[in-house]
Amino acid sequence: MTPDKTEQRAVISLASLYALRMLGLFMVLPVMMLEGEQLEGATPQLLGLAMGVYGLTQALLQIPAGALSDRIGRKPVIIGGLLIFALGSVIAATSDSVWGVIIGRALQGGGAIASAIMALVTDLTREEHRMKAMASIGASIGLSFSVALILGPWLASFGGLHLIFAVTAVLAIGGVLVTLWVIPAPPAKQHRDASAALPVIVEQLKNRRMWPLNLGIFLLHALMVAIFVAIPAQLVEAGLTANHHSWLYLPVLLVAFVLMVPLIIIAEKRQRMKSVVITGALIIAAALLMMGAASALWHWIILLLLYFWGFNLMEASLPSWLSKIAPAGAKGSAMGIYSSMQFLGAFFGGSLGGWILSQYGAAILFVGLGALVVLWALLMSQTNAPRHLISVRLPGHRHLDNSALASLQALPGVAEALYLPAEDAVYLKVSADEFSREDALTLIESTGEKHGSQC
Repeated sequence: MTPDKTEQRAVISLASLYALRMLGLFMVLPVMMLEGEQLEGATPQLLGLAMGVYGLTQALLQIPAGALSDRIGRKPVIIGGLLIFALGSVIAATSDSVWGVIIGRALQGGGAIASAIMALVTDLTREEHRMKAMASIGASIGLSFSVALILGPWLASFGGLHLIFAVTAVLAIGGVLVTLWVIPAPPAKQHRDASAALPVIVEQLKNRRMWPLNLGIFLLHALMVAIFVAIPAQLVEAGLTANHHSWLYLPVLLVAFVLMVPLIIIAEKRQRMKSVVITGALIIAAALLMMGAASALWHWIILLLLYFWGFNLMEASLPSWLSKIAPAGAKGSAMGIYSSMQFLGAFFGGSLGGWILSQYGAAILFVGLGALVVLWALLMSQTNAPRHLISVRLPGHRHLDNSALASLQALPGVAEALYLPAEDAVYLKVSADEFSREDALTLIESTGEKHGSQC
């Protein structure tokens, strides 16, 4: 069954919306440390803070914004967040001081719409198409990051940081128009897997199986911001002028993407997720450790290729791993924590990266980051590989009891079953190869008929 036109429009428009916002956040990464030197009061530590501070406000508001979208609707939260994002961009674009840019970047992060967008994807797509929809969103994030690394230096060559932030404000307003006129209106119904729920968040914070992945995405995005505290100046020192950095990033990112694809296929099709994730981490670690001694331009080309290869592998694999092990009915809350850790990592990467660079230099920064990745890879080596399960939501029945749930869980391919009376829905974790949706629906309906006949 293929997605209908409404679903296709929803996925394309939401992926575009997410990509536009992330493009605005990422474009400054490859240029902030060079262009930001012209700002009043600029220091490496404050410029690093300006790069990563969006992650702090995003992390703090990510879950509350998702919860607010449950109450007042997805679109109002998304539009409000985009307007806050645009305001932050304007403040940064018109500021000549580093503190003005920091305030602007903090406001950009305050427009926390990621959770509302992901919830809207769940609202607007049928279950059988949802994994593809989420994959499209993930691909849009990766694409926006790649485009940002190329577009940022190019825009900076014409108008510096001011132009980049001005373009970002325009993109945010464009996102508002997309939300108003292109994205379909969501249905009134809401799913537990669409967004975070406070009681479930507390429960998932205690779930030890999730924390290696939460730490992994924290570290990955800390690295993403921290290395751009140092790399632009290293490339200039190696002989590549700032206005030509795009020409290095473009082929490196393209090749890294091509190298990633076969391993992602192996991870999913051959169920080798753990091996692929650890491989990605070790590739990143090797690249970072060697960056500590790199000097020639060809060194940086090879090492950045390795870094982005490993980065892409982990960025694509970690959320897939999390969705496989999140308990039935808890995926929205687990993803809320995961996303908050991702943005928190960006904040720490920028602020601590700038401080380490100013105090100890680039070599220590790279080697220290590489050592942290090695430690995380060792942690993952002790973690159980995920079972390749997917989440399924089925209509429940008002009289579904524990014996019916036990019967559902006894069906071939079913690992977990949870009934939520408030939604009148059943959440399952199943093996797609073994699970029969028809058998599960038949069992639920027969249970309803049995109880109905007693009324």
